[in-house]
Amino acid sequence: MGGPFSFQAVCMHSKPYDLAIVGSGILGLAHALAALKLGLRTVVIERDARPVGASIRNFGFVTITGQRRGTSWARAKRSAQVWAEVATRAGMEIEHRGLVVIGRRPEAMPILESFCETEMGHGCELLSARVARDRFPMLRPATLAGALWSSHDLRVESRTAIPRLAAWLKSQGVDFIFSTAVRAVSPPRIETADGTVHAGAAIVCPGDDLVTLFPQVIAARGVRRCKLQMLRLADPGFRLPGSVMSDLSLVRYRGYADLPQSLALRTRLEQEQPSHLAHGIHLIVVQSADGSLVVGDSHHYGVTLDPFAESAIEDLILEELRDTLGVRPPVLERWTGTYASATDDMFTDAPEPAVRVVMVTGGNGASTSFAIAEETIADLFETRQGDAA
Repeated sequence: MGGPFSFQAVCMHSKPYDLAIVGSGILGLAHALAALKLGLRTVVIERDARPVGASIRNFGFVTITGQRRGTSWARAKRSAQVWAEVATRAGMEIEHRGLVVIGRRPEAMPILESFCETEMGHGCELLSARVARDRFPMLRPATLAGALWSSHDLRVESRTAIPRLAAWLKSQGVDFIFSTAVRAVSPPRIETADGTVHAGAAIVCPGDDLVTLFPQVIAARGVRRCKLQMLRLADPGFRLPGSVMSDLSLVRYRGYADLPQSLALRTRLEQEQPSHLAHGIHLIVVQSADGSLVVGDSHHYGVTLDPFAESAIEDLILEELRDTLGVRPPVLERWTGTYASATDDMFTDAPEPAVRVVMVTGGNGASTSFAIAEETIADLFETRQGDAA
């Protein structure tokens, strides 16, 4: 049958399942993995012929360092462990490990110093400008006050990792129904455009679809969409030591931005880079096996967003890249990403006893989904077992 996206939903509607999962992005697949570990008979239903949303349009950056302190950070730690475990089984490559946060301005260093004093900084190294230049000579920022090195973070190639994960789950017994829209979810009946699927419980992972299933639940959380501009650039002629961030990330990633020391840096950035802040631009750079760089990104919010990428925003991203790494390679690809966004990083709701609606709304699905899925599966099935008793 080829890959996981090459089959139709034949003969599946009469087959009973313990669990139906709506959505085959990373969050849906993470729930399928958690269900597989419990031995549940599971089906994943996806409206498209293959995943095409946020899960394949991102950096593939599984970041722990810089996540919001507390639950999000703990979930990222656990999810990175699961990524490393499942990558070997599913034939996914870990493209690189580690993160360098380059502090270009003196105001960045108190943030990094304070971060290292928290539990989140355990295992991280604070580097002086001299040590950072010696250790990472391929990084050539115009100015450098110092850097943070973290070995905790890792990176996969999203556009290949997600299909490989789905293919592996299929090989382990998880069923997939693609090109099929789900119209209603009320276990034991899951009504689709192609008939009824029978399952004792359901988990809905709608991505950034705000209106198809349980729209009142989603609206009550104040969810809207976020649009990103992303780029793939030619091989710069060197290998990055890991993922790279810069000063703009320190006022956006909550693990840094929530520290009081971030105010001074934000004040300076408002004077020096107001356009970057206005467009929600910060810098993440990751590298693929072929040497090309995935670079981004910008952030614009609304319920419905246009699909167009602006050259002026692209220039701002590339300007930050040049000032941070000293290079501006040719652009090979451009695309816009999109994800659900709200004040909290995620939410789980139970519109029915046997149903959970789960959304990641902080732009960190790749980094936290595996841990979220373990929590959801445990809650759903422990609750149902308790009700049965």
